[in-house]
Amino acid sequence: MKDDPDTAPRRDRLFAKPMDNISGFVFDESVASVFPDMIRRSVPGYATIISNTGLLAARYAQPDSRCYDLGCSLGASTVAIASSVRDIEYELIGVDNSQAMLDKCKQHLATIAIDAELRCEDIESTEVSEASVVVLNFTLQFVQPALRAELLKRIYAGMRPGGILVLSEKIRFEDPHLQELNTDLHHNFKAAHGYSDLEISQKRSALENVMLPESISEHRQRLSNAGFASIDVWFQCFNFVSMVAIR
Repeated sequence: MKDDPDTAPRRDRLFAKPMDNISGFVFDESVASVFPDMIRRSVPGYATIISNTGLLAARYAQPDSRCYDLGCSLGASTVAIASSVRDIEYELIGVDNSQAMLDKCKQHLATIAIDAELRCEDIESTEVSEASVVVLNFTLQFVQPALRAELLKRIYAGMRPGGILVLSEKIRFEDPHLQELNTDLHHNFKAAHGYSDLEISQKRSALENVMLPESISEHRQRLSNAGFASIDVWFQCFNFVSMVAIR
């Protein structure tokens, strides 16, 4: 059966036409309306990361604790957690600073009967407490670098011993050759999923000063400084990684 045209994800064509002035990328209504298609065609391994976020949550979620999806967007990781963590009592909290994204997230969760508290606020000011699972999937890269260390320290302080942080990010490589290689591979991935060179170029310009990737070693060091002892990469495809850090 074909998708209902009123509910089927819209195709991302936001950067398909030439733009005289390209403003910074914003998670507004236009992005929210095409986000499932955009991220599927832009982030290699996205579906694998999301589904396994649920499996990780199922392993580490503790009874009577809280599970946080920080930067929840339309709720993909929220749904993955709710679908996997079933046999214990816990609170599920999604946080995003885009009301447009949260509105669609709320609608989506309602249609599949998932109960979660949704907060519209900056994650830098979110209170994290009694957490056994914290997810930062493609969120930290949009936080100003000067604020990232303090955010992770606050997350660590609000977690229970034995809890897990899942951190997924676009990264940059310290080796210039590897940076060029993986940038080209990512470009090829997007082209293979139907994006034109114009779309790829214009979106890159929109993200240039908004999304600020770092190296894996920088992420490791910051997580270690925050207090996490067990830190490693569990998934990588080109310049996209997902890491786990255990409290």
